[in-house]
Amino acid sequence: MNYNEALNFIIAKQSLGIKPGLERISALLEAMGNPQNKLKVIHIAGTNGKGTVAATISDALAKAGFKVGLFTSPWVTDYREQLQINGHFISENDFAAYVSVYKNADATEFELLTAIMYKYFYDKKVDYAVVECGMGGMGDATNTESENISVITAVSLDHTAFLGSTIEKIAYEKAGIIKENGICVLYPNPECEAVVERVCKEKNAQLIKVKESGGRFENTVSTVSEVLKLIADGISFKLAALPARKERIGKILLDGGHNPDAAKYLASSLSDAEAAVIGMMEDKDVDGYLSVIAPKCRKIITVTPDNPRAMPAEQLKKLAEKYCSDVTAADNSAEAVKQSEITLICGSFFLAREVRKYFI
Repeated sequence: MNYNEALNFIIAKQSLGIKPGLERISALLEAMGNPQNKLKVIHIAGTNGKGTVAATISDALAKAGFKVGLFTSPWVTDYREQLQINGHFISENDFAAYVSVYKNADATEFELLTAIMYKYFYDKKVDYAVVECGMGGMGDATNTESENISVITAVSLDHTAFLGSTIEKIAYEKAGIIKENGICVLYPNPECEAVVERVCKEKNAQLIKVKESGGRFENTVSTVSEVLKLIADGISFKLAALPARKERIGKILLDGGHNPDAAKYLASSLSDAEAAVIGMMEDKDVDGYLSVIAPKCRKIITVTPDNPRAMPAEQLKKLAEKYCSDVTAADNSAEAVKQSEITLICGSFFLAREVRKYFI
């Protein structure tokens, strides 16, 4: 397999969808020799902020002189960005080689990618593996290691079809990454603290609550750095800038957040007269998101991102009209974002992935 063949193969596995349960990936990792159990894993779960926190912790460890594997999703610029060591994407040759060896595994796309991640990090002898959950925690394909330092960032309603319809149920899923006798660092989450405390008590794990901060996740990373004894060594940090996370490209703000909590964070950076292109997935709290973002817009163009779960632009338009008087639906996302007046593109990482190339 060459790189393009490997990439097309693994992307095609997305058609299998999301399959709950750890049986398939556990069997695959067993065949690999269980590399996940031979790594120092820092595991990050949460609804919002987990990618930023993971990347920032990885940066701090690298500055301290460690060899650090970083696993994040979804990808925006390059499929390989999900799998990095000290800021360098897995090479095309390595990616193709791992996919070729394990292509016959009974696994979904994310399960195969996750298993390859653990094997790749083990083979490359990383000092730490910083691993972002894909969705949830307890049943997430990443949740197969025997030990970790677990980190839980902001928790809110998202993926409710899989994780539950209340904050408490979702928090319990996120807390599923906590290991026996481990350490859990918890971002200030008043609605779910009791759930996480209970899980930590059941597993005899140490719970470290992050103090409120003026920023978004700075204190969370600072607390993890203290646990890792990086701050004592004089290592400083600033939150990592990731693609499509309140990313400023010229006059355009590009953001892939897709739930009400992410909308509130984005809204803090908006004027009250944005010209926006918005595309979203049908399985999100679309109205909750729009109720925060749309009032900040003088004009909205709705589009249909290139994904089977995308909400049709016309349907999104009808919802957005409740909050903005000037809303139109467009057939072509590329043409919509190229309009000179556009200042905001938001609502989905799939939309961000689709259009970002036009501005970079």
